[in-house]
Amino acid sequence: MKKEHVLHCQFSAWYPLFRGVTIKSVILPLPQNVKDYLLDDGTLVVSGRDDPPTRSQPDSDDEAEEIQWSDDENTATLTAPEFPEFDTKVQEAINSLGGSVFPKLNWSAPRDAYWIAMNSSLKCQSLSDIFLLFKSSDFITRDFTQPFIHCTDDSPDPFIEYELVLRKWCELIPGAEFRCFVKENKLIGISQRDYTQYYDHISKQKEDICRGIQDFFKKHIQYKFLDEDFVFDIYRDSRGKVWLIDFNPFGEVTDSLLFTWEELTSENNLNGDFSEVDAQGQDSPAFRCTNSEVTVQPSPYLSYRLPKDFVDLSTGEDAYKLIDFLKLKRNQQEDD
Repeated sequence: MKKEHVLHCQFSAWYPLFRGVTIKSVILPLPQNVKDYLLDDGTLVVSGRDDPPTRSQPDSDDEAEEIQWSDDENTATLTAPEFPEFDTKVQEAINSLGGSVFPKLNWSAPRDAYWIAMNSSLKCQSLSDIFLLFKSSDFITRDFTQPFIHCTDDSPDPFIEYELVLRKWCELIPGAEFRCFVKENKLIGISQRDYTQYYDHISKQKEDICRGIQDFFKKHIQYKFLDEDFVFDIYRDSRGKVWLIDFNPFGEVTDSLLFTWEELTSENNLNGDFSEVDAQGQDSPAFRCTNSEVTVQPSPYLSYRLPKDFVDLSTGEDAYKLIDFLKLKRNQQEDD
């Protein structure tokens, strides 16, 4: 995988070519001061959010005694930066897309940060909603700091014009999303996107699903993308219509889901699940899905929700942390 392959998967590089088969979107250049704010490691203060109401007087004398006033002259007051011009542009774009959007940068969406939003969703209606997700997302930080990770060429990193991508909000069912792997302009593999769950309809309809994706690929994608090797995500709606969602580089930076990159990059062709051969003599792609509830797994995004120490304590994976925690509780009880 080379750096040019990563650049070709930027949203603004492919969206004009495939506008007619994907979700309506607006692309806005990201100002440098907004990028600096998003990369700032300081306390998370989200611009545009109203401060909680404060009371001028305590409700009782007891409450007044409990209030502790800081006399530290060095205490800094945190204030959220404001971006009025950018805020206006973003709100105009959101309104033009129906009032709710799915946000992302050049490549990634903040899927690892959905849990922090009030609605536990990536659905955004304002710039402050977007900032909250972006500043909480490792995926977004990686877009900024390591866009060319796993690239094999030693050439200098090209300059990147960062963009805020706003996509019209659509209620997509996870069980209808699929990831497709293309090698030398041939569709070689299709994987269920949400592989941690079992969906009965996929097992029952996988032949129709595979055929529909193949037809979509041959009609709209094949020989039209900028590279011969790439990955693309699609959504198949309840009527069987296929929509393009995104493009990704053909390499380790992209999650191979139910495949491994070793088998995807091997010289040996993947065995198709169906015996059909199309008019161009191409075999059907390998199709993989979660076949039973026995193989259901936790969401891969769960590890981003809490500090690892908390996760280890709750699962009992680290016995030493559990012992330390119990000792701490005992010492607290003895002190009391």
